[in-house]
Amino acid sequence: MGIVAGLDSSSDSTRIVVCDADTGAVLRQGHAAHPVEPKATDVDPQAWLLSLGEAATGGLLEGVEAIGVAAQQHGLVPLDPQGALVRPALVGNDKRAQVAAADLVEGLGGRSAWAEAVGVVPHSGLPLAKLRWLARTEPEHAQRIAMLLQPHDWLVWQLLGRPARRTTDRGAASTTGYWSARGNTYRPDLVELALGHQAVLPEVLGPAEAAGTTPEGLLISAGTGETMAAALGLGLGTGDAVVSLGASGSVMAVHHEALTDPDGAITSYADATGMHLPVVHTSNAVRALRGTAEMLGVDSLDELSALALTSTPGSSGLVLLPYLEGERTPNLPHTAGTLSGLRRESMKPEHLARASFEGMLCSLADAMDVLRGRGVEVRRVFLLGAVAGLPAVQAIAPALFGAQVVVPQPADYAALGAARQAAWALGVSRGTLAPSTPPAWQGAAAQVFEPGDELAVGQAVRQQYVATREQIHPGAFGG
Repeated sequence: MGIVAGLDSSSDSTRIVVCDADTGAVLRQGHAAHPVEPKATDVDPQAWLLSLGEAATGGLLEGVEAIGVAAQQHGLVPLDPQGALVRPALVGNDKRAQVAAADLVEGLGGRSAWAEAVGVVPHSGLPLAKLRWLARTEPEHAQRIAMLLQPHDWLVWQLLGRPARRTTDRGAASTTGYWSARGNTYRPDLVELALGHQAVLPEVLGPAEAAGTTPEGLLISAGTGETMAAALGLGLGTGDAVVSLGASGSVMAVHHEALTDPDGAITSYADATGMHLPVVHTSNAVRALRGTAEMLGVDSLDELSALALTSTPGSSGLVLLPYLEGERTPNLPHTAGTLSGLRRESMKPEHLARASFEGMLCSLADAMDVLRGRGVEVRRVFLLGAVAGLPAVQAIAPALFGAQVVVPQPADYAALGAARQAAWALGVSRGTLAPSTPPAWQGAAAQVFEPGDELAVGQAVRQQYVATREQIHPGAFGG
């Protein structure tokens, strides 16, 4: 069918992949850092364009017929009536809107009201919370805002030559706080609640629709957020979940409908294919491993992994509840971590090392059970993050999750997902692909681990963890 490209404009760089539109085979790649200060919260969007241009040098896009754009989520690009920037863009890592987010939660009647309204409870990263922060701290800027875009929306608009029509997709829209994945519609009243007045919002395109075509004939697909693009690049489908192992953690799954949770434990995102991506977050994941390594005087997580594997399942009765920074799931924001089951025979470094891995993974299994309890099917779990390659994680996770575990090889999955979306839009425009089904590209290369004979042992470890959690935090999950 031709050649397509996908770009991922993340928080720190632009990555571009050029792919065969039929197979997804990567033909060329480019990369360039954004010319911005690390951890900057106010960013001139022109930096994203400069990075894009540098990444595409050397004829990288030669022969490309369509391009898809993925970009960092939770960014806000405020424009005036003429389409000019009101102030630098506010990006997702900005924590200044914490008080504003709490005000919004209270203003609508609590967490359950927000979960019902848009499927997400306001937090500091949400564009809606940034609007409230602007209205409170920069009223002169807030008053000039006439149009709201996110980073991916703005980049698509620039690539198309700044047309009168401005677009987004349902995946990116679902991360704003003013679009409902369940209702498939904007909530302009929430924009007014936060900003103090209405603003024009971009048109939400369907998954296979094109945002437009450049004067040179390059088709631009709808684009989407990084999370949704990565899901498309990984080839996720019903029955698949993704466990992200960073300092904090998350469990995301593909589901056929938007889920609302009265406690706000589930964040209801839309995906880039017409399905949904309910997500449950935890405040602690790899930080539990790093804290344990420091306590034991172990130099690296690789050494901690090797030490853990000299212990046995259940860590000789040691249980670590890894709520070191409070916890989001369960909702225990002011608690601390707990080490339970100390006996003379369990007070050995290898048992504590294993307890840290089991505690981290059991906490994420708790988050997964929140989704399973709402009817989400999980047959296969994709593990993402640097520690997904640790032997202890790979040995312990399948039996604790009760599912096949897949550890994909490192790749630019968000850029690949954007390229797959571009191929889809190109195929639909030519009548060779259906708008209901993305192109069937080969899935991610990966290692696969099965629970096998360890399933019963793993479930016993899980029960030990649950019993400890219920003893120390009774009813934390409403039981």
